[in-house]
Amino acid sequence: MERIGVVLCSGCDIGKAVDLEAVGGVAGEEGAAWVVSHHALCEPEGLETVRRRLEEDAVDGLLLGACSQRCRADVLCDACLGVPVERAALREHVAWSHAPLDEDTQALAEDLVRMGLARAATVRPPEVLDEPVEDTVLVVGGGLAGMQAALAASALGKPVVLVEAREALGGFLREVPGLPPHRPPWDVPVPNTVGDVVRQVLDDPRIRVITGANLERISGQPGQFEVHVGTGDGSETFRAGAIVQATGAEPYDVSRLEALNPDRSPDVIGSVELDAMLASGELRRPSDGATPRRVVFVQCAGSRDPDHLPYCSSECCATTLRQAARLRQDFPEVEPVVLYRDLRTPGTLEHLYQAVQEEGGTLFLRGEVEAVHANGNGSLQVGLAESLLGDGVAVPADLVVLAVGMVPHSADGEAIRMLNDARERAEHGESETQRAEARELVENLASHEGTEILHLTYRQGPDLPVLQYGFPDSHYICFPYETRRTGIYAAGTVRAPMGPAEAAEDAWGAALKAVQCIEAARRGEAVHPRSGDLGVPDFFLQRCTQCKRCTEECPFGTLDEDEKGTPMLNPLRCRHCGICMGACPERIVSFPDYSVDGIASMIKAVEVPDEDEEKPRILALLCENDALPALDTAAALRTGWNPWVRVVPVRCLGSVNIVWIADALSRGFDGVILIGCRYGDDTQCHYVRGSELANRRLENVQETLERLSLEPERIRLVELAHNEFHRIPELLDEFAGEIEEMDPNPYKGF
Repeated sequence: MERIGVVLCSGCDIGKAVDLEAVGGVAGEEGAAWVVSHHALCEPEGLETVRRRLEEDAVDGLLLGACSQRCRADVLCDACLGVPVERAALREHVAWSHAPLDEDTQALAEDLVRMGLARAATVRPPEVLDEPVEDTVLVVGGGLAGMQAALAASALGKPVVLVEAREALGGFLREVPGLPPHRPPWDVPVPNTVGDVVRQVLDDPRIRVITGANLERISGQPGQFEVHVGTGDGSETFRAGAIVQATGAEPYDVSRLEALNPDRSPDVIGSVELDAMLASGELRRPSDGATPRRVVFVQCAGSRDPDHLPYCSSECCATTLRQAARLRQDFPEVEPVVLYRDLRTPGTLEHLYQAVQEEGGTLFLRGEVEAVHANGNGSLQVGLAESLLGDGVAVPADLVVLAVGMVPHSADGEAIRMLNDARERAEHGESETQRAEARELVENLASHEGTEILHLTYRQGPDLPVLQYGFPDSHYICFPYETRRTGIYAAGTVRAPMGPAEAAEDAWGAALKAVQCIEAARRGEAVHPRSGDLGVPDFFLQRCTQCKRCTEECPFGTLDEDEKGTPMLNPLRCRHCGICMGACPERIVSFPDYSVDGIASMIKAVEVPDEDEEKPRILALLCENDALPALDTAAALRTGWNPWVRVVPVRCLGSVNIVWIADALSRGFDGVILIGCRYGDDTQCHYVRGSELANRRLENVQETLERLSLEPERIRLVELAHNEFHRIPELLDEFAGEIEEMDPNPYKGF
């Protein structure tokens, strides 16, 4: 930008902490077109001052030296008449966290203004996408969650196409005799209303149902998905704006639990088989057709077991309680016995648990089930260890019901896990031979032929990436319905283990996200976490070397490739995280308001003291999703940190290009600390893999430092959650102390 105006706020103790007149003078020296100050920038009088100044002397961009970029953004930007705005956090990062009227505090404020002006000079207005957008929501799966998602999208005014592989709607729950209570009085099972939901869907004029169908191919991007569906009558094609995948789950295969039923007794069945009996009104042992006198339920059959399902499926205990209550109602002569390690009945389900206990007739016994054996007289006995009655307890049974967990009906999880491992070896194998073999395996596994559901034409595979247990990968803590495929939302038991009531509610959440995505695509905006952002990345392809790092590392499948390996952008798939920018060794990727040059210019704008001043400079690259909010919270609590630190917010640590670290060290910075989200399956980076990728890249940087005779300890990466705001000032102070003990950066002054 050619002309940049600067607006400084003296409120919230900023004017008491620094000499704003001197700060304004620095801005003028750095080429600001004009500088104005106000004592309360966010108040109506201050906003009017900004508007009036812009009308009198138009500029190409503005730098607001006031509060953090996370505060009052809507109010301040509205006053700026559409002019691009940069922020310098003089309140949180200076006035609220450092000693007032100290020379180091003053130097910090002046550097923040220099940095803000340098970045503002690189910003350009975004080109708003003007793409045709389809309103239709595609729902894949006609079970309870899929039907509720279709009804929700219809209620929001969107046309819906519901595709179901079976010949009828209703899914797994269609034939279940009753459901756990989801309304008062909470203590008795309720009638199965899935049939009513089926009728609502079929009667809804906005919902078109295609049964007995499979998806042959889905191409395109949010707002412009092209869907190919095959049925017994042939194929058809239509467009969709967003997709909800609600393909459900299926019970774990009872036959795989050989350790629980070593004798292969036919009288050891699963919950599904018992439900079929209850629905028919007849309770019979499979072996001889006799009515059982005692039905023993084995909880966590294969669940929470590393050899089968390591996770809890959430609804198994509620299913057993429902079935026990139904047995007492329909077959009062039958005694239900529930053997459990733990009974998990969260929320209102506790009322059902208490009601079954208080009614009497059902025995609950805690212990570890070792095995179920035939005792030779036509009945069974269940061996218990560590029970309340001691070890070696045998519980007689006529019929044993294994309460098995649920397996998500996603694409073949094992194939996808193998694919992910192969990609890892292809990128980071110890030898070129290993990497070549892994690349060949990637090509063979990419289609996992025969298990596809969505049949996406993405270069990263035809289905939603899944975690190790087969549930779709996403940032499940902050954005539970999002998946790693923008515009495709998971709902119900394919997303996470849950009961029917949760699945119905889940469907509404996913449908709302789908509609939100369609409207965002119409405006050309990104979805979470950067909701509303308009700046899509630009690729200067003339310098592209077809290294494929951007296409391989993008967590969201944003980029396809042509036959030469050149990246092909699908802008409406993009989450605007900048991971591709951090991955590119040629630095050909940039956003209108976030670029390699933009951040590099901020780093170069810092005035680094000479070696004899003994005031090191530390660059802190902070993820704007967790680390920056944590720092702002610490500042709001008036917690201080070392004034040698210069903070640069980044969209994600995955967007950090290693050239920034090189620039900082060559500029004379004595240390670089990167602070971002925790990564892994338990607490995830907002962009899924950003922190993990940054960590890998830094390994190479630290090797380079050693070759240059620089201590690798000058660079540190820290994982930190938003609520760990108490740690971040300590981390900065600790790192500053370690840097001070080292010799000054030998490149200082060059």
